[in-house]
Parts: sequence; structure tokens; C-alpha cells
Amino acid sequence: MVNIALVGIGYWGPNLLRTFVSLPQVKVCVVCDKNKSAIDKYKSIYPNIRFITDFKSVVEDKNINAVVISTPAITHYEIAMLTLLSGKDVFVEKPVALKVKHAEELIRIAQNNKRILMVGHLLEYHPAVLKLKGLIEGKTLGDIYYLESRRLNLGKIRREENVIWSLATHDIATMIFLLGKMPVSVDATGNSYIQKQIEDLAFLTLRFPGNILGHVSVNWLSPRKIREITVVGSHKMAIFDDMVSEEKLKIWNQYKEEERFVSYQTLPKLKFGSISIPKVKLEEPLKIECEHFIECVKSRKQPRSSGEDGLRVLKVLKAAQDSLRKRKVIKIV
Repeated sequence: MVNIALVGIGYWGPNLLRTFVSLPQVKVCVVCDKNKSAIDKYKSIYPNIRFITDFKSVVEDKNINAVVISTPAITHYEIAMLTLLSGKDVFVEKPVALKVKHAEELIRIAQNNKRILMVGHLLEYHPAVLKLKGLIEGKTLGDIYYLESRRLNLGKIRREENVIWSLATHDIATMIFLLGKMPVSVDATGNSYIQKQIEDLAFLTLRFPGNILGHVSVNWLSPRKIREITVVGSHKMAIFDDMVSEEKLKIWNQYKEEERFVSYQTLPKLKFGSISIPKVKLEEPLKIECEHFIECVKSRKQPRSSGEDGLRVLKVLKAAQDSLRKRKVIKIV
């Protein structure tokens, strides 16, 4: 059995707890949260789990093999650092930290102590996203022109982070994952309507090698909940829509018929073909992600969304934040 502790039972923690409890060969021994009312809410639901408010007890418990961190992002670095130094593996929700130097330090500590460090980039485990990545790598869509993502809904409005850090993290991680490369620059714009200095909507333009553009639209003010990624290639286009219960991935067989401009009478024509829906075995991404973490703990292999993956995303987030404040394009190094 892999004995784990969950730190943080607020917004996302209950989903992680439900999932890890359901996995065979996993025993959730402890749930820790400073908020006693949050603990009291789940005590009766999980009577076999020890609920505590003191994180120090988690670090000192030699029976615990791994710790799952689902606390506010500002606490990720310190909790993950202390956990890794205590000889335990770590699964930390996104973002891995708020400072690049802190993420780099966590990676070094994990390597020096031979510990697993995994970051919760959930969409990297979504069956439809994995299928989409296969289509891109297999050149089914042709040469990729651009990617566009929309992550919109009314709330949940955060006080401790803006919409880029809260929502765009998912789309940045997914674009890097799909293309297998880092953007070279980011241009971000946004505005604060509800709270001062905490943007509730933002637009990011990412430039990737190979003249590929990525556009990310995120906000908390939209009346509709949208979770969508469009990928446009030279041969075909694909849309991943996470809000539909089935047929989450569709492929449009549309492309330019002619490449060269000769005259206005022979402009490139668009060829409109059929829409195909590839077969995707739909499983809960969170369950796949949690199973992957346990597999890595047992086999000691590098997670798909490793600390290095978290660092790459963090560098883009930091550049986007700088772009937002300085109102200029920021190169990513």
C-alpha cells in the first residue's frame, strides 16, 4: 500500500480525496487543513481517516510515503519543500510555485533526495487531449498554424491570484504539452473590474517556434462556461470541447485547395469536407492523473507532469504577468 496524506481540503481537495480513496493499493491516512470547519465537514464522510490541523505532524509521520498538496498557491513552495526534505514524494496542484527560483529549488531537492515531484496539470491526462496530441504528432492535421483556447465562466473569483494564475495555467500547460515546445514570447493584456490589481479577464498571445501562434482567453465574468481548445493545421482542424458529455474531440476536414496567389480570379479556395469524431475512451482525467502519481511512486519513474514541466509553465506565467504589468511583449528565457 502507498500511504498518503492530503494537505488542503478546500476547493479542489475534496475531489482529490474522493479519487485517491477510490484507488486500490492506496491508503489515505491523514487529511490536514488549518481550517477546522473544513475538517469537520468531511470527518463524518471519511471516518477511517485521521483529520488534523498541524502540518508538522504530516512531515514527521514516518508511515506516510507521499503527500498531496491542494492548498493556496502561495503556500505550495514551503509545504512541498518541507515534504521533500522529510523524504516523502509530492503531488502538488498547479502552479508548482509562484517564483521560478522556488520551482528550481524544489526540483533540486527532489533530485538530491531521490523523490518524486509531480505537478497537477490535469489536462495532460485527459484522454481527448492525449488523442489530440497524437493527431498533431502524426501530422493528421498537417502543419500547425495556431491554437486557440477559451476558459470562461462566471466565477469563481479569487482574492489571492488573478485569472492568469488561476485559469490560464491549464491552457499554457496544454499548449506546451500538445506542441512539445516552449513559446518564445508572450503578450498579455487584461483588466480588473471586480477587485483592484486582480485581473478578472485576460488575453494572452504566445509565439511558438515554427511561426505557430497560441491565443489564450480567460475570464471570470462570462455568462457561459466554456472550456475549449481549437487547433488549426494546414490540412485539418480540431476542437476539444470539455463541456460536452460525449464527442469531446471533433476534426474538421477543411483546408486550402490552392497554395499560390495568381490573380483575384484564382484566389486560394477553401475546401469544406466532413466532420469526423475520433473514438476516445472517456475516463475521468483526475483518476488517470492520480493513478499515474501512484504508479510513479511505486516504480520511481519520472511523472509526465514533472517538476520540470511545472517550471516550464511557471516561466510562461511569470512572463505573462510581466507583460500584463509592463504592457509589452516579454521574451521567455
